[in-house]
Amino acid sequence: MTETTFAQAINLALHEAMFLDPAVICYGLGVTDPKAVFGTTAGLEQRFGKARVFDMPTSENAMTGVAIGAALNGIKPVMTHQRLDFFLLALDQLVNGAAKWYYMFGSQVSVPITIRLILGRGWGQGPTHSQNLQAWFAHIPGLKVVMPSTPEDAKGLLLSAIFDPNPVVFLEHRWLHNTVGSIPDGDVRTPLGKGKIMREGEDITLVSMSYMTIEALHAADYLVTQGISCEVIDLRTIKPLDWEMVFTSVVSTGRLLALDSGFTTGSVAGEIVARVAMDLFGRLKVAPGRLAMPDVPEPTSFALTKGFYVRAADIAVKVMEMMGRSAEGVREALPEPCPHDVPGDWFKGPF
Repeated sequence: MTETTFAQAINLALHEAMFLDPAVICYGLGVTDPKAVFGTTAGLEQRFGKARVFDMPTSENAMTGVAIGAALNGIKPVMTHQRLDFFLLALDQLVNGAAKWYYMFGSQVSVPITIRLILGRGWGQGPTHSQNLQAWFAHIPGLKVVMPSTPEDAKGLLLSAIFDPNPVVFLEHRWLHNTVGSIPDGDVRTPLGKGKIMREGEDITLVSMSYMTIEALHAADYLVTQGISCEVIDLRTIKPLDWEMVFTSVVSTGRLLALDSGFTTGSVAGEIVARVAMDLFGRLKVAPGRLAMPDVPEPTSFALTKGFYVRAADIAVKVMEMMGRSAEGVREALPEPCPHDVPGDWFKGPF
């Protein structure tokens, strides 16, 4: 095991994949820049050469088409975008091209593309540089959608994504890039479609994704001091989603709170609530709940983002309400970090 950051785990996965298979290539805006997409692509060009690691024009749609053509001819492209928002220009290629190919050609030809998209908020990112649109991608048949929360899963899930025969959208929250954890050495892959129980509990199930898992764990740490035991499930993969793990947990606890980093309407959290209500209605002790972003564009202003994001205090308040308990004092016990547009005082970047 190696102690490393989330960003370094991404970098190690790319090095591992490109070493294992000469067909893997890596390209995108900033891939060969000195900052190397928050450090995630550092050293790749020097090790594997300009033919396999390169920058690209600011032409997302065209360069995604290049990736599809390459994939159809035996290449495994890893395409990187420093913001999810920039990739919206290429949705036609992804949705009407890559995602449909395997189905339209009778499962005889697939498109093994991995699309790395950085998302996340704070520090003035505003409405066009911070969107969490995983529900969009999960809505499309033929796409797999991955959202790791830990360095270990960042490496293991990226390796699985690169060697999956069909297109995978790999979403990285920038507030996670500097988090630290242990990762296994070598080619150790985390299966797509399997969630992970981050904390066992008896009273309520918290289902989360990406950075929301960190907030869920903070809330669970506080709630245990109030006599409430939370089971925290990190989905890891949004599509396919580990329904068996979610259902098993909810049957055990009888309560569900789904957490989502995207907008509320049409969210993954809403789908989870709907499925649990449909399939496990008789096992619920209280109506299921969800917390997600408000249905308004994210402000750029530091002042306007105060209280805008779902944080540990919001989760703890909702859990207390679902347990029939007073939430008095919760927000004082779990204040927003200062400044409030970072995950905590330990956060030093990247911008």
